Amino acid sequence: MENKDIAGHIHTLETFGLVDGPGVRFVVFMKGCHMRCKFCHNPDTWSGEGKEWTAGNLYAHIRKYRPYWKNNGGITVSGGEPLLQMGFVTELFRMAKNEGVHTALDTAGEPFSDDMDYLEKFDRLMELTDLFILDLKMMDSAGHRSLTGVDNGNILKMAQYLSDHGKKMWIRHVLVPGVTDDENDLDTMYEFISTLKTVERVEILPFHTLGVMKGRELGMDYPLESILPPTEEQVRKAEEILHISK
Repeated sequence: MENKDIAGHIHTLETFGLVDGPGVRFVVFMKGCHMRCKFCHNPDTWSGEGKEWTAGNLYAHIRKYRPYWKNNGGITVSGGEPLLQMGFVTELFRMAKNEGVHTALDTAGEPFSDDMDYLEKFDRLMELTDLFILDLKMMDSAGHRSLTGVDNGNILKMAQYLSDHGKKMWIRHVLVPGVTDDENDLDTMYEFISTLKTVERVEILPFHTLGVMKGRELGMDYPLESILPPTEEQVRKAEEILHISK
């Protein structure tokens, strides 16, 4: 059922994104996230409050930038966690697909559930999404809980669900020295990714210290403040384990 007036809470808009999907992207960063990743560089997106847009007004604004996308770009919705505002994203993507615009969803998968009511809503969004960009933080469940505050079982279920339904995926992993670079865990991650049939790309995102500055601005403790970004050798080693070829 169409609902252009459904409201969403937005953190920021990026009109010329080059890393969040193929081609030039208009990127919508949503508000709200249940995860509390120790390395998060956008803790200002955690709360659900933000500038309110209706899906219709936001799409009307976005489509003005379509000339930049040409034939290989489109819209990416990121976060925060966009699956917390699934109805809004579904309506935004419905309008985009009506005009043949490529859609991508950048998610950590935390809200995913195999509850039938949830899956009914998720399936509607899935049909309208051309590409899922899924962040895998860590494979070990206890380590994942310590790192992010939540379990990863439903996140892995979501990856398998997308694969089973033929949805294209990019997998991303933030490499934090001494935290998410354990070779055994990366081996396990590679084994899991190898079971997925629709993964088109795997990427290493080197940890950076932007979150330290944001945390200070928000008056928050940043647990990884003393950790430096990974070296080129550390990145290369992780890419080797995950069989990422340049």
